[in-house]
Amino acid sequence: MSDIQLTGTDEAGEARKPARGRGGRSGRGGGAGGPGGGRGGRGREGREGRDGRDSRGEREAQEFVDRLVSINRVAKVVKGGRRFAFAALVVVGDGKGRVGYGTGKAREVPEAIRKATDQAKRAMIRVPLREGRTLHHDLIGNFGAGRVVLRAAVAGTGIIAGGPMRAVFETMGIHDIVAKSVGSANPHNMVKATFQALSGAMSPRQIASRRGKKVGDLTSRRGDVGPGDKD
Repeated sequence: MSDIQLTGTDEAGEARKPARGRGGRSGRGGGAGGPGGGRGGRGREGREGRDGRDSRGEREAQEFVDRLVSINRVAKVVKGGRRFAFAALVVVGDGKGRVGYGTGKAREVPEAIRKATDQAKRAMIRVPLREGRTLHHDLIGNFGAGRVVLRAAVAGTGIIAGGPMRAVFETMGIHDIVAKSVGSANPHNMVKATFQALSGAMSPRQIASRRGKKVGDLTSRRGDVGPGDKD
């Protein structure tokens, strides 16, 4: 009677084999079976998920170019003395017209740079470029005491700009430009004034669509019309 209760029979009359306790252990290796098998499956999925995140991080690292503009040591006066930290200013771009800047503060320099880089990637803007190398028109930017003047240049001019502005243009992908800072020399003010100017850049196609005209009507009177103006 005990043997019949342990084995039992199915609808076809064939005897069913009793479940073995070692099935859980085999499940850990094969990903099936008892609770052990479930843990094994989750382990492989976790590894695959981590591999996917690592590959996405590598692609982002290859896509974006970052430049450290400035690093400053700051101090906070507390009861026991002074507590030092580091503040970083970083510019990030993809070399194709997208660029952003960010700031970060931490007790260690690498952590401050990481925070600034993450903030810069979240606050990127797109700037239309003429022939993929320079601006479509001249720009003026202001922020606080900072004031910058950006002028489009012919091919072969290169980047003629100061340190903080040069970092912005290199990461953005501009090859020919003439820029001048006529205000504050503070790196934060210069970078923010540059971004204020770049945010107002427009291509002939954008201006034509806003005014309800054709691109040719806007560029016909210009003497320096280039093939990139119609893009």
